[in-house]
Amino acid sequence: MKCVVCKRGETRPGRTTVTLERGGGALVIRNVPAEVCGNCGEAYVTAEVTRSLLESANRTLRAGVELDIREFEAATA
Repeated sequence: MKCVVCKRGETRPGRTTVTLERGGGALVIRNVPAEVCGNCGEAYVTAEVTRSLLESANRTLRAGVELDIREFEAATA
């Protein structure tokens, strides 16, 4: 797909790092599957991946963690 940020690059399957912050806590998740723009590096994740990231963040930050860095793991149903 055409990148909506730079409007020049095309996206390709790749990996990105996502940082989520809430209430003084931060969760950094590496190797998240995404479509990444070859021109500007903007990353787009699917709704399913976003859902998995938010579930992980809710569990982690609810436990009172201030900072956690982890590898991406898809949620299991």
